[in-house]
Amino acid sequence: MAHRPTAAIPYAAYLRVYEPLAAFPEPERSHWVRYARREHVPTAQDELRRALADLLPTPPMVVPMRESAEAFVAERDGVTCVCPWRTRLRGWQALTALTQSGSQDVELDMPQSVLDAALPPVVRRQAMADYEEWRERNPDARPWIRTALWHVPVRWFVLFTDEEREFAKPETGEKSAQLSVLRYRTPMVQARRRVARGLKVLRDELEEGPLVDGLVDVGRWLEEFHPRSFVELDYGGLTQVIPEEQLSRDHSAADAAEGIAALREGDGERAGAAYERLTDRWRAVRELQFAN
Repeated sequence: MAHRPTAAIPYAAYLRVYEPLAAFPEPERSHWVRYARREHVPTAQDELRRALADLLPTPPMVVPMRESAEAFVAERDGVTCVCPWRTRLRGWQALTALTQSGSQDVELDMPQSVLDAALPPVVRRQAMADYEEWRERNPDARPWIRTALWHVPVRWFVLFTDEEREFAKPETGEKSAQLSVLRYRTPMVQARRRVARGLKVLRDELEEGPLVDGLVDVGRWLEEFHPRSFVELDYGGLTQVIPEEQLSRDHSAADAAEGIAALREGDGERAGAAYERLTDRWRAVRELQFAN
């Protein structure tokens, strides 16, 4: 039996939408019905390992040749929901963000020489040509997963409340690949409502800017999914690089909610303090990417 790596891959956090099986047309629905019955399904770490393995050949495989048939599976209120990986689509979108700085969530500062060495221009051009051709056939395609590197975007926290926070440490004696879990889950209707309320307050009290634009973008994305879906914010591999005591004290959704409530009440000082807590916390995490 091949040895399975146990080292966890850090750096990425995720915003995911899980849709009920009824939201999918046939024959995809039948595929996910069968898939959800499996005893074991791959994890986010498995997806990352596969993606990294594709970059090892020369030339590297920037995106998979075929779309993934894998998904995350969860049950909520007795309803089985799935979150398709759509790794190929997300790979194309990440490549677009990398080369055009066009992503709301993936923010990279990579010198051109490093980019060209890691992903040769001819490989990038072919991948983007394939993407354009694919988009013409699939104009309405959208991913179920958004990824952020080395941070969680502040706008993501607007979708959740502190009561929806779940924090769990690995059980004693578990393998090193097991990470602490810090996540939030909420029904889609609540996520949409909070986005709308947050946008109203921010637009009334602040000038248009990245926070408002980013929240508008998230809100439009959420509108694409079934109303009985649920939304998950998962700290993912970031829990490996953030000390456990800091994770236990991390209540970023509460800080975001307090900031919006303070703005609504006209208390700029309290709003500024909540925003400062958020930005200081995530600035410290982002700076870890430059540590050796």
